[in-house]
Amino acid sequence: MLDERARKAAHNNALWCHAVCSAHDRPGELLDGIWVNRREVPLFYPNAVTFSEPRDAPSHLERIHALVEAGIPGSWAVKDSFCSLELQPLGFHVLFEAAWFYRSTVPPAHGRATATQPRWDRIREPSELARWETAWRGEASSEPQAPPARIFPPALLVDQTIAVLAAYRDRQIVAGAIVNRTGDVAGLSNVFVRESDPDPDRCWAGCVTAAMDVFPGLPLVGYQAEPRLARMRELGFEILRPLRVWMTRPRG
Repeated sequence: MLDERARKAAHNNALWCHAVCSAHDRPGELLDGIWVNRREVPLFYPNAVTFSEPRDAPSHLERIHALVEAGIPGSWAVKDSFCSLELQPLGFHVLFEAAWFYRSTVPPAHGRATATQPRWDRIREPSELARWETAWRGEASSEPQAPPARIFPPALLVDQTIAVLAAYRDRQIVAGAIVNRTGDVAGLSNVFVRESDPDPDRCWAGCVTAAMDVFPGLPLVGYQAEPRLARMRELGFEILRPLRVWMTRPRG
């Protein structure tokens, strides 16, 4: 039987994908146990996310086959949330495997601000969101090159169920994450910590604490792949069901 916590994590992730696409004026559709989008989606985002029982795989396959027939340009992905789909016959290959995680509402013991812990704030201004995305990409904001297409547009800041979090040292963004609330869980995603930070462990713990502070009383859910999955274990997260992301090969 499917762990309800894993189902909530997958559903939360599907709604997050829907929110990002909607912010780009390309919303998808929530159908029976699956979210789909028949148009091009932002970089790193899938065109389908399953979130219901593995026994629903036959109906999920029908929806995905319809996406294939829709002729979505370029390569695109399906998040097979419970490893219940066989998509090779439809021209997919496995891009990566990961696992869902869950953490109760007790914050980490060493997640509060100290002399070595950066200050965590919620991003509220579009200009600061642009800085945050640059840091998330791991790029130097002073690089003289054309900026890549934005993945996180300012429209996300209007949605009060979404919080973009940043950690600052001397006004520089050194870590960050996004939290989205759905029902009685909050999804933790897009976590990054600058590799050169003098205390990355406290940055990770501070991220979890900041996420819990912005949506108090809600457990955190999400997914990660190794080696980051090991860090989630260290921070007190339970590792739930595995998931798989499939990718099509480019047309032509």
